[in-house]
Amino acid sequence: MEATMTTGFSLRPYQIEAVEKACEELAQHQSTLLVMATGTGKTEVFSEIIKRQLPRGRVLVLAHTRELIFQTAKRIERRIGERVDIEMGSMQADRQQFWKARVIVSTVQTQDAGETARMERFDPNDFALVVCDEAHHYVSPQFRRVVDYYRQNRNCKVVGVTATPDRADEKALGQMFESCAFEFGILDAIQGGWLVPIAQEYVSIDGLDFSGIETVAGDFNGRQLAEILEHERPIHEMAHATFDIAAGRRTILFCHTVKQAEMFAEILNRHEDGCADWVCGETLHEDRKAKLASFARGDYRFLTNVGVLLEGFDDPGIEVVAVCKPTKSRPRYVQIIGRGTRPLPGVVDGLETADDRREAIALSSKPEVLVIDFKGNSGRHKLVHAADVLGGDFDDEVVERAKRILDEESGGVDAALRLAEQQIEEEKRRAEAAKRKPIVGKATYQRRAIDPFAAFDIMPRRERGWETGRAPSEKMVAMLSKQGIDANTMTYAQCRQVIAEIFRRWDKKLCTLKQANLLKRFGYDPKDIGIDQAKKLIDAIANNGWRRPDQ
Repeated sequence: MEATMTTGFSLRPYQIEAVEKACEELAQHQSTLLVMATGTGKTEVFSEIIKRQLPRGRVLVLAHTRELIFQTAKRIERRIGERVDIEMGSMQADRQQFWKARVIVSTVQTQDAGETARMERFDPNDFALVVCDEAHHYVSPQFRRVVDYYRQNRNCKVVGVTATPDRADEKALGQMFESCAFEFGILDAIQGGWLVPIAQEYVSIDGLDFSGIETVAGDFNGRQLAEILEHERPIHEMAHATFDIAAGRRTILFCHTVKQAEMFAEILNRHEDGCADWVCGETLHEDRKAKLASFARGDYRFLTNVGVLLEGFDDPGIEVVAVCKPTKSRPRYVQIIGRGTRPLPGVVDGLETADDRREAIALSSKPEVLVIDFKGNSGRHKLVHAADVLGGDFDDEVVERAKRILDEESGGVDAALRLAEQQIEEEKRRAEAAKRKPIVGKATYQRRAIDPFAAFDIMPRRERGWETGRAPSEKMVAMLSKQGIDANTMTYAQCRQVIAEIFRRWDKKLCTLKQANLLKRFGYDPKDIGIDQAKKLIDAIANNGWRRPDQ
């Protein structure tokens, strides 16, 4: 079911859920967080939240960079059907005597600028909502200072929106926002058929040695990295590999410096004249616009860039993303590969089920996006790869195993993660069975609470930083107690995962937790057994003196 706005725009089901859950959290808390993958429409979501909050007062939207200000303002205008004002540089909101926009878009840098901060031009009591786009940046003192200024009004709500944040950011975000209302990661979007699957190919380059580079602010020292990446030999090797692997597909390349981007394009053009161009932040606006338009038309198929295509660049036709600059920053890597995950226009529109959408993507001329990562000697550095991004809900052990699988054979990242999880689960089962094998004896039995993870045969997902220390709600405890689960021994994250699995099984008419637990005791795998089938099996066991009939 879709919610149609007055402007004629329809939200997707997961976007409706995000809006509803955010509004529910805002009714109880002053602030909440939405985690939504690149390409899943976070602007549409917070525009609908804005629309619902406007009757309470004005809204301030804080965009991360100057480049996103105008784009964000235009999108909000289209969604809410009224003019949005901008506070940035020489542009001042509230400059007209008899008219004030109900929505203002600004940057944190603008708000905090000047001896007397520009935010002091505005009365916090006028504002009902502050929206923090790219919320993982808001853990810095300057960002906190701006948000705290408006939070002086206890009736002013704060919504943060981010793509998959770095794990190190999660705890800080938990301190900034009182709750996380909704999570829809890149793997959720791929499995739901809203984004295309990601395939990854590692390419070893002999001339790349990052082992001696220092770390600054969580990532590589930029100057030292440039010295390595600007040598002609590794660029030749990377360009040759990209040209061959891309095999005629539209490709964007992320470089570290202008010199590297320019050399990359020049060398690619040696392979095929006129196949590549490059842009950077210093490219004149009109020239950049013309180059991007030419690339979109297919005049050339390789576009190298430095920092230009990370945010605000939406071209669904991108089929290959080449990461020509190693990074230790997960958010930056998310931005890079997120440029290629959108399906082609119209492919998934109007399709109601995830299976239908995934099939449509698989049959389209863009069935996946290929991410090319260049490997050298990383030494002590732990580089970020696609498995780190898609593996946000997996334990580190699973992610590292998936990366080793992909290192040996290129392929789908989702499949590698699932395979890694299965391998580790099987290894743990075998180790546990080996421990139990020599133990035979009598035992005193007592009634115990059901272990839902064992019954459903699922692995507990890792606890997110903003969930750390959070106790399960009374409703969670009460619901799980009815299922025979002692929630008092579980974390908030575990309760949330089990409840989600219970609801999923209800929707698919699969056997209940108690049925699954009983069937598992008699050696059945209850994962895909329906309620009716489970009842028949249990009746057969009971009628056979509580022994499995086929044994």
